[in-house]
Amino acid sequence: MVYLSKSSMVSLVIVLLVITSCKKKEDFVLPNIVIILADDLGYGDLGSYNQNSLIPTPNLDRLASEGIRLTDAYCPVSVCSPSRFALMTGTYPFRSRKKSGVLANYEPSMMAPDQLTLPQMLQKAGYTTAGFGKWHLGATFPTLDGEKPIGYGKFKAEHNGANLQLNKPISDGPVDHGFEQWYGFSCASECWVMDDNDIVAALQHDFYNIDSASNKEHIDIIPSEKYLSLITEKSLHFLEAHAKNGKKEPFFLYYAPYVPHIPLSVSTAFKGTTKAGLYGDYVHELDTKIGELLNTLDKLQQTQNTIVIFASDNGSQFEVTGTDIDLTTASNNPENVLKKRQDQDVHFPNGALRGTKWTTWEGGVRTPFIARWPGHFPENTKSGQLFALNDVMATLASIIELELPPNAVIDSYDQRDVLEGMNEEPIRKSVLVQSSGDRYGLRKGKWKYIEPKHENTEGELYNLEEDVSESKNLYDEYPKLVLELKEHLEGIINSEASNDR
Repeated sequence: MVYLSKSSMVSLVIVLLVITSCKKKEDFVLPNIVIILADDLGYGDLGSYNQNSLIPTPNLDRLASEGIRLTDAYCPVSVCSPSRFALMTGTYPFRSRKKSGVLANYEPSMMAPDQLTLPQMLQKAGYTTAGFGKWHLGATFPTLDGEKPIGYGKFKAEHNGANLQLNKPISDGPVDHGFEQWYGFSCASECWVMDDNDIVAALQHDFYNIDSASNKEHIDIIPSEKYLSLITEKSLHFLEAHAKNGKKEPFFLYYAPYVPHIPLSVSTAFKGTTKAGLYGDYVHELDTKIGELLNTLDKLQQTQNTIVIFASDNGSQFEVTGTDIDLTTASNNPENVLKKRQDQDVHFPNGALRGTKWTTWEGGVRTPFIARWPGHFPENTKSGQLFALNDVMATLASIIELELPPNAVIDSYDQRDVLEGMNEEPIRKSVLVQSSGDRYGLRKGKWKYIEPKHENTEGELYNLEEDVSESKNLYDEYPKLVLELKEHLEGIINSEASNDR
């Protein structure tokens, strides 16, 4: 028998620890990542979030049962472009050039030229990146006369795109911000669909058209009710081709359908399949397509090492839907929102939450958020930790063990412990939220503060722990708390980065 001295024993332990840690590092396989971002889907649409939902969502409910479901996740703004900006950059949108609202036709990128994006971050880590569906973060379109495209800065123009040079590539779009493959539109009201940087098709839209554009012989016209199936097929093809080619590098798939955004372009097979009207049919169709993605991951034996994240870019624009409510002519306008009614046979897309898309109330800014990674994220688990779409970047960077530059993702928190079910103390202490305009709010702990922006709007304060529907305004009852939250909100806005970790 050989006896080791105490010092020799310590040295041996250190060597073994180094060997073990190196082995673990070598054995770590980067997970594939799939992000599914719905468009205008409500907090109350999924059965896993609302037991009274009238919409069958078996596939998303399955995803929730196999992963972790966050109840207090937020879109930083209650409309599309800014929330997508937060997801793609880890930064609050008010720090971008676009301080409020969404990008209109042909506007350039919201991202600064040197701003790190989520797909670029994953590219640096060795990922193959692909996106399908909706970008709405800007791009630069070539024109015949060197002027801005006709319709620039508008959502509807009489001669939309009349001076576009359709046979030349766009620039500063998805491919220039980290996607090796892209198929989809930038802004739906432009109608144009890009395959990478090439304009190859146009969406046949109920509200917009491309009649005035010239030299469009090569442009395919995609009926809006066919678009969801098309981008799903392309997403499935990407997954299958990646597996067939035996590529060793992991993949990032961004699946961003234009659903259930209006117009409610439900395919014939799904019309009348729910008790929630045309809107419910559209959500049900989306759930079915998501099921095809999940089943393909199963078939390709990729499920075990693939992180799947599901969220919506903001709340639903509808307070109530049903089989007897005609939504075929619904407009993208907050003034035309139908108010809730207490019928037994109607559906509330945002559940018990107050408000809709466009507002700072919970119905506009709270999103369902589901994350699944078998063996890493707990199954069938619910968490009430505060989370924002801007946190996705720092969280994924932590998971793939990538060190981020100090000036990147400045409003993103590493919430890996939350998704792994290992954290009881809040990592994020507050979330700044914003309406489609310039009205700000702050969620901190159980409290929700909304600033009194104009003379005709009063300040608001709610205890969400007791009043998730924001029905009782406590603003006048807690002046000290109001001042504290106001100062906290202004501190975030006036800072160069979030600093309340």
